[in-house]
Amino acid sequence: MISESDLLAKVPTGLYIGGEWIGAEGGKTLVVSDPSTGAALVEIADASVADGKRAMDAAAEVQAEWAATAPRVRGEILRRAFDLTQERADEFALLMTLEMGKPLAEARGEVGYGGEFLRWFSEEAVRISGRYGQNPEGTGTMVVSRKPVGPAFLITPWNFPLAMATRKIAPAIAAGCTSVVKPAALTPLTTLYFVKLLEEAGLPKGVVNVVTTSSSSTLSAEIIADPRLRKLSFTGSTGVGRQLLKQAADGILRTSMELGGNAPFVVFDDADLDKAVDGAMLAKFRNIGQACTAANRFLVQRGVVEEFSRRVTERVQAMRMGRGTEEGVTIGPLVNDAAVDGSHELVQDAVDRGASLATGGAVPEGAGSFYPPTVLTDVPRDSRLLTEEIFGPVLAIVPFDTEDEAVELANATEYGLVSYVFTEDLRRGMRMIDRLDTGMMGLNAGVVSNAAAPFGGVKQSGIGREGGLEGIDEYLVTKYTLIPHA
Repeated sequence: MISESDLLAKVPTGLYIGGEWIGAEGGKTLVVSDPSTGAALVEIADASVADGKRAMDAAAEVQAEWAATAPRVRGEILRRAFDLTQERADEFALLMTLEMGKPLAEARGEVGYGGEFLRWFSEEAVRISGRYGQNPEGTGTMVVSRKPVGPAFLITPWNFPLAMATRKIAPAIAAGCTSVVKPAALTPLTTLYFVKLLEEAGLPKGVVNVVTTSSSSTLSAEIIADPRLRKLSFTGSTGVGRQLLKQAADGILRTSMELGGNAPFVVFDDADLDKAVDGAMLAKFRNIGQACTAANRFLVQRGVVEEFSRRVTERVQAMRMGRGTEEGVTIGPLVNDAAVDGSHELVQDAVDRGASLATGGAVPEGAGSFYPPTVLTDVPRDSRLLTEEIFGPVLAIVPFDTEDEAVELANATEYGLVSYVFTEDLRRGMRMIDRLDTGMMGLNAGVVSNAAAPFGGVKQSGIGREGGLEGIDEYLVTKYTLIPHA
């Protein structure tokens, strides 16, 4: 495997605007750090509002040309990008581990997952279709076509640096939209390296532009206010998404918002506990619990709650915490110290209200933003961690008695991204599909994400879908044309 220093030397540190790597206005830079040590990894360009406008200029300048590019050409660029990504899987995995902290094994998994969006949308680029037919009155022909919506502003989060970039950039390219991409300041290196790869895949200048900045809200507000912008896609917190929607209203922008989650993980008495425990470990501790799809509230029927709690506690106690590059590590650092403080506050609140601490729950001494995998049992229903997104390795167990009670507890949240249900009763499983207010559900499964499936939620968890057949629709507009017969 490539060394850390050699890999970092390959990553661009500038802004990518109009097909050129340039410095930020005034030479400003920001530092990207390793969350496992707190040490600086590299300095990169820190874009200003003027830099953001230049990126928007570049995207707008080539929008018409890119929209007119043959779908097959767009698809083949994405397919070459997929191949290159897989060839450099080890490099992308190491880079994500360095800047975000996740263990290398998980980072390699993200390369596979993120790459699938490139392959999937390379295939969807040539399947954009419309309709043609006679109108009901017989007086004319109706032609319904779909066109690219126009320049897009894509704001990605820090927790899945590659997959969140490909999940937005790939459908934009496939649909014929140019874009300005703003990665999170905490984990921008993977996106910069990926865009360098897009260059190699043959992407024309100006189609994708990247601005990295420490002034996200200021720069974003100016781009969103630009009348040439037609699409906004954001993944992040519900609070920030709400503000972006307000800003997007002035321009009547097409918007996609993948926001917060508070996923219930429901285990019934008749569940296969081996499957349920395996699913719990995936749903909770994937990405160190830093995922909008992470299970937040483990609702376990009283007949199996003691056994389930014992088994997951044993599994959690066997997990090894450390730097993600170390062999055997399954829990890396959280993204920064603020994330550690947030997780610990929620744990302390639950304990203060009467929850039992089965394992974990203490901030370790030493360097790095670490928090141990933690299990809480008998969590009171007024605990903050049952209503607030945890975004850390904390598994909170709440007992319940009846199916109706489980549904009431599961739906008692403003969020509605994903739910997980474990039961061997197919009829009960089908009832839960209908009764749980979430955009996605895993039935006897702890992971639901797939590039071929529509990803997104309801209620305060967002609007729109990413991935699947629906993913490219977010970057297309529908046009109807009437051709009279006489």
